[in-house]
Amino acid sequence: MTAFYVQRSVISLKRLCGLLLSCLLLMGMLGTPAFADGGNPNIDGGGGSMGQGTSTNFWNPGNDGVRITVVNSESGSAAAGPVDFSNRTQSGTIAHFGKVSKLSYRGGASLSLQSGVAYTCLKPKTAMPTIVSSGGRNNIDAIKRYFCSEYACMMVAEATGIGYEDLISGQYKLLIEPMVFFTYNGQYYAMTATEAALYDQMASGGLRSKMASLTHQNLPLALYLEYSDLGFPVWSGGASGRQSNTDIINALGLGIVWFDEVPDPPSIDAPDVQYRVDTDVITSITLSTGSRRTPDNPASVTFTIDGRRYRVDNIVIPAGDSQVVWVKWHTPSTPQRLTISVSVSGGSTAQTTFIADIVDLKEKVPPDPLATDTNPSYSVPSLPSNSQKTTAHWGVWDCYWVPDWDWCDHGEDGGHWVDNGDWEYSYDSYSASITGTMELMPDDIVPTAEGKSMKSGYGVKVDVTTRLTTNSPSSHYTYTQTALSVFPEFQYQTYLRLLERTSGGMNAVFNFRENEFSTYNRRVHFTPVWFPDKTKYTVYTQVWDTWTPDGMLSVNLNDYVAIDKSLFDDWYTNRE
Repeated sequence: MTAFYVQRSVISLKRLCGLLLSCLLLMGMLGTPAFADGGNPNIDGGGGSMGQGTSTNFWNPGNDGVRITVVNSESGSAAAGPVDFSNRTQSGTIAHFGKVSKLSYRGGASLSLQSGVAYTCLKPKTAMPTIVSSGGRNNIDAIKRYFCSEYACMMVAEATGIGYEDLISGQYKLLIEPMVFFTYNGQYYAMTATEAALYDQMASGGLRSKMASLTHQNLPLALYLEYSDLGFPVWSGGASGRQSNTDIINALGLGIVWFDEVPDPPSIDAPDVQYRVDTDVITSITLSTGSRRTPDNPASVTFTIDGRRYRVDNIVIPAGDSQVVWVKWHTPSTPQRLTISVSVSGGSTAQTTFIADIVDLKEKVPPDPLATDTNPSYSVPSLPSNSQKTTAHWGVWDCYWVPDWDWCDHGEDGGHWVDNGDWEYSYDSYSASITGTMELMPDDIVPTAEGKSMKSGYGVKVDVTTRLTTNSPSSHYTYTQTALSVFPEFQYQTYLRLLERTSGGMNAVFNFRENEFSTYNRRVHFTPVWFPDKTKYTVYTQVWDTWTPDGMLSVNLNDYVAIDKSLFDDWYTNRE
């Protein structure tokens, strides 16, 4: 579960002697973290033997590749790509789902077969090592050397249009996803591990039933993270065996190269998740089972939080699959650290103890602005670039009985009907999304304001409106609860205004609290009298704490008023 992993950066790539690069590669089955001067093992991985194919369902070993997306290190958003690479020339008529990265699927992109759209895949001049093994382990050192080489970085730079020096400057990461090209039901496909899992969900398990050793074992286990990064969790499951769709979508089939120094690892007592005080939240785990769970023998999960026990019963899951299990609860009113423990019956989960940091997000009100304030060296800063999660996806297994009546003949004594039916499963998919709007305007009592234009030194008001859309029951989500604003005169740092929720529910509204420095107790923030003329005064707002089983939704917003002249220009003396 992504909710319980602390982001941790452990990939490094440096240019050495103009030709050699050393790096740590967050990929499954990699043995050592650096090539030029060695290092400690960073990650592990696995796989298994492949089953026998058929004339309509098969894969040829070596027919694999990678999908690479250049990601902005600071924002975590895609900067270029994706671009696909394979050692084999791939047909333009292959069935595919477009160039969509795991980041985009996590952000809510849907799986869409690109009918009639030609597929493009680049063939490296220097062949890549085997990415997806056909049994046992692949050549880990060879994979590391290749993707940490100057050649590979130049190849990616050329394919994505980003300059090589810029690519390795530290402002980008490479998201690398293993791919396979295979035949399923007579149709030739190109898929990443994530796409295979999403496709299998759409096909009600059809892909897994025919190609499980490839699509649900060796492909997703080819690459995975040792440390969480870009919002993806560390993989703490097994190194072999067939994996569930949920685990593949959440945590498998990806590697990350980071062009920067390796930071110190976090302390062992670092919290797994952070919540705010006095807030409705959702705590989730992923429950896996090797044998099927039906209403006759269901699984259960018990969460123990702050002295209370929350039990989730009657969980049904097909054999070899998993689903998210959660509890909605309210955090304490005072800051503290809580240990959350989880006990499981009828299944397993990767982590059974979590540290929750309950923090108090206090408003840090800017100081009282004065008419004598000056800031002659000031320049308007750029807006912050913070990550956001606007869409969540999860699902729950359901189980129903399908009867199969047979007549049991007792001869002369007659007979009776016997139900030889069995349990079957369906998967109920849910999603939630949050959108927001922000309107920053001059306060209603500003005497000389015209629309969004005003003089500096007066107050501005804000209306932040969010809309939560979901197809899930109310037990699956919380309403939006937190919004905070930061300001350009403080470089969007140091001071913040914690907005007040003035309307709740699915459509929440947030406004400034009454300003303690306002003579009339207005819900405003005062612009500094020295703010430059003919510039935009832009306020930046983050909206948090819409919780789902797939984590917290958040959205970043901003709006501006146009500043020209100051309130001193409204002062005059009338002498007769």
